[in-house]
Amino acid sequence: MPEIEVRPAGGGAFRVRVSEGSGETTHDVTVSPEDLAQLGRPQERPEEFVRRCFEFLLTREPKESIMASFDIRLIARYFPEFEQEIRGT
Repeated sequence: MPEIEVRPAGGGAFRVRVSEGSGETTHDVTVSPEDLAQLGRPQERPEEFVRRCFEFLLTREPKESIMASFDIRLIARYFPEFEQEIRGT
């Protein structure tokens, strides 16, 4: 599994760096408090939630295929099982 580093960027935004071997990608992701409350685990920190979302994505596509900038809700448009699986993982 690639290394996933999540850093807060302010205002519900996060900068995510995914490293694997000699390659690296960077992604800017936004998460609303409502999304975290609805999709996250109880007492889960936003950074942990974003990391789990990237783990979900990386089991389905290479890091280079993940958009450079997106809102976390967009994942469900491409992977309909996202919301159900992210709540249960």
